[in-house]
Amino acid sequence: MTIDVSTILKEIGDRIELDGEVYLSDTDFLGELYHFDKPLRIAGHISNTGSCLILTAECTGYVNTRCARCMKDITVPVEFEIDESLAQDDGKESYDDDVILFGDVNIDIDDIAADNFLMNVEGKYLCGEDCKGLCPKCGSDLNKGDCGCNSENIDPRWSALIDIMNKDK
Repeated sequence: MTIDVSTILKEIGDRIELDGEVYLSDTDFLGELYHFDKPLRIAGHISNTGSCLILTAECTGYVNTRCARCMKDITVPVEFEIDESLAQDDGKESYDDDVILFGDVNIDIDDIAADNFLMNVEGKYLCGEDCKGLCPKCGSDLNKGDCGCNSENIDPRWSALIDIMNKDK
């Protein structure tokens, strides 16, 4: 979604309402892949404060990823707010690192939404709070049932002592 802000650049206090869709491309972030089948919904506004433009919006939608425990494909809802300062890059003024610069009178909202999604992504998504995950020995999905592996987690430094104890039995 590209927004033409030429109409509000001329008058302090003017604003443009946003109500539409932003398209985010597949993103690999911190070892997780996030895929968007559908665009995210965005609603908000861009207003002129005199010193810069302020983008305030809320994005909602769904993202496809994998359960952090059992690796099943899951679709999870996402909802995040965008609150960004924008300024036209005239090459004369220097701005804080927090200000997003745009070249002409068009602002690409998709890129801003993608950056804000990454800042708000949860560390891990689960298919359910009761997900048992995968067996660390054989890799079986423990949600489907017990795999039969020995579930004792023995420190290998103590294995010789356990062998001695098992011989005494």
